Amino acid sequence: MSKSLGTRIREIREERDLSLREFAKKLDDVSPAHVSDIELGRRFPSDELLVKMARVLGVSFEELKKLDLRPPVEELKRLVRSNPVYGMALRKLADKEITPEELLKLLTKADHKHKP
Repeated sequence: MSKSLGTRIREIREERDLSLREFAKKLDDVSPAHVSDIELGRRFPSDELLVKMARVLGVSFEELKKLDLRPPVEELKRLVRSNPVYGMALRKLADKEITPEELLKLLTKADHKHKP
């Protein structure tokens, strides 16, 4: 099973021998409680905060971002606003009660069909 974003942040912080307080202080205007909530998966950092965390931890933003498994709600809303067919497709998908695993399998098959 893959690690959560918060778990990985905590692991790297501990590898760097940074206490929660030291880490929060280096992030500027972030409380230790907020960092703790992120590490425990109760909150997610903004991209701006994730960039700061990556810099302080000495890892790439992309390495951490790939562990952020939240649905891209804002991106989906933008797509639906720009093309209502996305909204219809998402509604049909929800009505089918397809599992995430089944959807990923279908998308993977589609990707393979479209690759040269």
